[in-house]
Amino acid sequence: MGNKHFYIDIFAGCGGLSTGLLEAGWAGLFAIEKNADAFSTLNYNLIQSKKHFEWPAWLPIEECDINILLKKHTQELLDLQGKVTLVAGGPPCQGFSMAGKRDKNDQRNKLVKSYIKFIKLVMPKVIIFENVHGFTVNFKGKKGTKQYSSYVERALKRLGYKTAHQIVDMSEYGVPQNRKRFILVAMRDHSPKDVFSTLEKNRNAFCNSKGISCSTNIRDAIDDLKKSCGTTPSPDTKGFQAGVYGFAQSGYQRLMRKGIVVDGCAVDSHRFVNHRKEIIKLQEELLLNAPIGRRITPDDNIVENLNRRGVTVLDANAQAPTITSIPDELVHYEEPRILTVREHARIQSFPDWFQFKGKYTSGGKRRKQEVPRYTQVGNAVPPLFAEQVGLAILEVLSHEQTE
Repeated sequence: MGNKHFYIDIFAGCGGLSTGLLEAGWAGLFAIEKNADAFSTLNYNLIQSKKHFEWPAWLPIEECDINILLKKHTQELLDLQGKVTLVAGGPPCQGFSMAGKRDKNDQRNKLVKSYIKFIKLVMPKVIIFENVHGFTVNFKGKKGTKQYSSYVERALKRLGYKTAHQIVDMSEYGVPQNRKRFILVAMRDHSPKDVFSTLEKNRNAFCNSKGISCSTNIRDAIDDLKKSCGTTPSPDTKGFQAGVYGFAQSGYQRLMRKGIVVDGCAVDSHRFVNHRKEIIKLQEELLLNAPIGRRITPDDNIVENLNRRGVTVLDANAQAPTITSIPDELVHYEEPRILTVREHARIQSFPDWFQFKGKYTSGGKRRKQEVPRYTQVGNAVPPLFAEQVGLAILEVLSHEQTE
């Protein structure tokens, strides 16, 4: 395997973390993602287009459940000991999210145990684990409480790792949204605290090198994607319009568009929703009357007929709230519409060359099985932040080992 630093992306989603690690110079070994929609996006961009993963012959290139992998390929995973520098990624966060129902019996929470089993087999030098900050908050229940973050740290310490964690606000790292996440780093031979201090120390130089500000606002992120920049028939959905590029007006827009040929064609996944007349009227009223950048609910009685759980009219000069999988929670700062998948992806810091696959949205019962494009984006780790973490880990590994 040479001198490359190999990593495995576990619970990979559509590949946000891997996109950042690719930019940071890591070599992918393989990625584990059980959802077919999310895997098809990862496959298209990182396996087929960028040839980023070496991919072992014993593992089919397809979506895969971690529990089946652990059962079928125990020996192959054991054989990877000493060959894998990093295991990246954490179990799906919905069961822990403060925005959701926080059910301590949610099946997804049991994946934490599968995660520990995987680490025990592969024993990488470094682990980077990301989750919602609700991961550190106890579950209320009849039998006391469960705090999964301390469970994970205890399990890793038993395996001989040193651990450190922080709640990191990604808006301080060039990502144009207030996204707070629990980040855990575990290392066998180095101090994981050094990763956090290196990350912070390098932040300004990193953003300068990319030509962006450490605190990117919404206008800087998506102003070249307005509907007023022009439209063309959507290439992947009949009867819809998609947006074309306006002029790049900020360093962030230029960074996101790197390697893209601007030719008047539709921007990938930049399909505008066909809003009904009454919805357009509602969005216009929100633009006129809602407090900018503040989430409102129907109980606030600011506009009539608001049948959404909550909605925020974006403040063009500030960061967005956390991007989720629900598209109608955000209204554009100038146009009476919700954001497109591409605008969500920009706010998550996905480069424009990264194309999303599968349906745009799904509803009803299908929501439990399907991971459409909006959800793929909402669930991802912002690549721009992942790149900085990847670089910080490489820098710490290049130092002498610590006791």
